[in-house]
Amino acid sequence: MTTQPPIPDPALVVLVGASGAGKSTWARARYRAEEIVSSDDLRGVVGSGRHDLDATDDAFDLLDRIVAARAGRGLTVVVDTLGLDAGRRGGYLARAREAALPAVAVVFDTPADLCRARNAARARPVPAPSLAAQLRRAGQIGSELDDEGWDLVVTVRADTPAAAADAVVTPSSERPEQRPDRQVILQVSRFPWGDDPATWLKDVALAADAAGFAGLALMDHLIQIPQVGRAWDPIPEPFTTLGMLAGLGTGLRLGPLCTPVTFRRGGIIAKTVATLDVLSGGRAFVGIGAGWFGREHEVHGLAFPPPKERLDELEAAVETMRALWASGTKAYSGTRVELPETTSYPRPVGAPPIIVGGGGDRSLRIAAELGDACNLRTDDGFDEKLALFEKHRDRTGRDVAVTVLDLPIVGRDRDDVWRRVERARGNAPAAAYARKHHASTAQATAERYQELFARGVQTIFVAVQDLASPDDVLALAPITAR
Repeated sequence: MTTQPPIPDPALVVLVGASGAGKSTWARARYRAEEIVSSDDLRGVVGSGRHDLDATDDAFDLLDRIVAARAGRGLTVVVDTLGLDAGRRGGYLARAREAALPAVAVVFDTPADLCRARNAARARPVPAPSLAAQLRRAGQIGSELDDEGWDLVVTVRADTPAAAADAVVTPSSERPEQRPDRQVILQVSRFPWGDDPATWLKDVALAADAAGFAGLALMDHLIQIPQVGRAWDPIPEPFTTLGMLAGLGTGLRLGPLCTPVTFRRGGIIAKTVATLDVLSGGRAFVGIGAGWFGREHEVHGLAFPPPKERLDELEAAVETMRALWASGTKAYSGTRVELPETTSYPRPVGAPPIIVGGGGDRSLRIAAELGDACNLRTDDGFDEKLALFEKHRDRTGRDVAVTVLDLPIVGRDRDDVWRRVERARGNAPAAAYARKHHASTAQATAERYQELFARGVQTIFVAVQDLASPDDVLALAPITAR
């Protein structure tokens, strides 16, 4: 069976096929009930039942309004009618263009005998002459769709599994190890740990290991940031917490993403990360940045210099860390740092990767010149920032990896995805919020991650917004599969 491109989401999707072709079954296996607009169902709403032909005009009038309303809000809408009328298809295509939604036609290539058998089994079958006319018409559709200008035409055949695209991967102790250049690490950013913080943290880490994550990262903030929660929500000091998790016997890589140089000078970061690396058997990494949240500095009596000074300190911190992790104890004289000696034990087991975070031009340049990896967010501006970093990296000639921080909404199925969107979006339009946060199922998120890996991303840090329990972590297992 030929593999076809995935259907965009959101999109305006028009189903095309005779009665009994399997359109409604296919749609229900992939979309929420609210996303499917069925002419038969609407006959039941405005008439005496699904087969009340006298209600057809009113049903289609209502259908057109629903399609226009959902498309106008940027929401997926699946039009479940015969789809055999070229004029109506043209109207749906126009709606998609007005709403700037991808227009998709899904054509059902179902054998006529199977359509007739399914139709005969119905409580109210379509009259045989009508079905025969539909089947003849369906056979003429292919060339018409090619000329109509659809963004994507998908053909569904009778032997296509109805829910193959929605298969769920469950956690497995036999899951293959992730490739070194294609890893997914869980970032925990909120901590609804109740009365037993240590148990909650341990259970989340063990769940991450069981779900196949390559590592676990913690934010480094002194106050919970407004993008995640309330200022009075707990947020633990990361290195203390990671030290506890290092003793669980997992294979998780551990580190902060990202620790600001305004909290600790480079020498202290070097000592802390080296200790974590030793305690974890060489599994530490360190995300490092210039800091950005002024409020937490003021509350804790810390200086918050202007950006240039913070970025100067970032450069100095990376150089200091490398000097203190090198062998020997001799003096160090570098570009930005002078040290009378480099006595700092224990030394790391290996060489903990230094991941430089930040999206500004100078941060990207520092990552290219001094870091082992550059960390970018996958939200607005990702493509431009990636291109700028690659330009700096090409100039340096260094082999610096690309990592990304992704903050998606991930649900167990489409209904769960949209429940989570509605809980989180506040006053933001649902479609825009879902698009910004890549709201999707775990399986679809895994497919998006494969696209990122194909673009050269080596590690994805994933921080789901509403993670609350170990079960939520286990539900993310499909995104770690390779």
